[in-house]
Amino acid sequence: MESLRNLPLLPTMGVGSHAAPGWLFSFREAMRAGKAGPADVDEAYGDATRNAIADQIQAGMDVFSDGELTRDRFVYAMYDRLEGLTRQSVARRLGVPGYDRTPGYVADERVQAPKGLGLVEDYLFLKREVVRQLGEEAAATRLKMALPGPITFVRSIRAGAAYAGEAEPQHALLADLVAIIRAEVQALADAGCPLVQLDEPGLTYPSDWLGQMDSVAAINQVGEAAPGRFLVHVCFGNNASRPYTPRDFDSLQPALAGLKAEWLVLEFANREMAGLDLVAGLDNPAKIAAGVVDVKNFHLETADEVARRVERVLAAGIPAEKLALTADCGLSAIPRWLGVRKLEALAAGAQLVRGRV
Repeated sequence: MESLRNLPLLPTMGVGSHAAPGWLFSFREAMRAGKAGPADVDEAYGDATRNAIADQIQAGMDVFSDGELTRDRFVYAMYDRLEGLTRQSVARRLGVPGYDRTPGYVADERVQAPKGLGLVEDYLFLKREVVRQLGEEAAATRLKMALPGPITFVRSIRAGAAYAGEAEPQHALLADLVAIIRAEVQALADAGCPLVQLDEPGLTYPSDWLGQMDSVAAINQVGEAAPGRFLVHVCFGNNASRPYTPRDFDSLQPALAGLKAEWLVLEFANREMAGLDLVAGLDNPAKIAAGVVDVKNFHLETADEVARRVERVLAAGIPAEKLALTADCGLSAIPRWLGVRKLEALAAGAQLVRGRV
């Protein structure tokens, strides 16, 4: 399958997560307090997801995601869809949000997901909405679903009692996660999802027990389930709009060259477009989805600013026919009004460059 076919030159898309409407935060508090029933939850998330899809369509995006609003910042709610985990208390609860306040888990039983991770249901909802608003043809080629990759999952899970008999407990845990995520990617491909993306901030800071190329091998195993439609988002972190790790492509060159994906989704705007020469010279046939809108900054780009960034990508040697345009990361850490305006600037900037190329 040739992904992103029948689209304009320099197609635009979000990374995955959409900015949540303000009322959804209040609703989640009601959920945690036990004040919302299952029907309330379905209604609220359905309404929020419809808003996310409509925002992307109205902003002028070419490819649409479901916004990941049911998955809470792309990954946190996903652990609840795994069985065998015991949640651990965080050491710091007060003060500013940060990576030291994210949940951690111990796998006291073999990790499994007998009911899947729920993304096929989310994809079918997305497809129905896009068909309703844009028709069958748009739904056939212009949809993308994203989910956390195995390296991101395993960073927050410690192999427990169930893995004690393994020669390498963490590696055995990772193998179980690869199988679960691969099955979900396969299910999405079987359901007809045109594009399936792994989000992998874990790749930029692998655990000390796992080498960079071992991480790449695990990601590639998952991608084998969706040939021709597989994307990998290499992320430097976006918790509360803050990165986690040093943001250079030099140390990632072996990984970027070794990833077997149709598209590599890479952030440039918040890094002042650094590393374009390295990416243009990669020994990898993958196409590039370049981040040209900075979602880790409250600054609202103009269409001209976006266009200048796109032209820098082209000038570095990445050909237009192998280039898609995106934001650096998901929109979940910024308010909805700003996220929508940034998508509008992305679409308008792409249109300016199309008129010049």
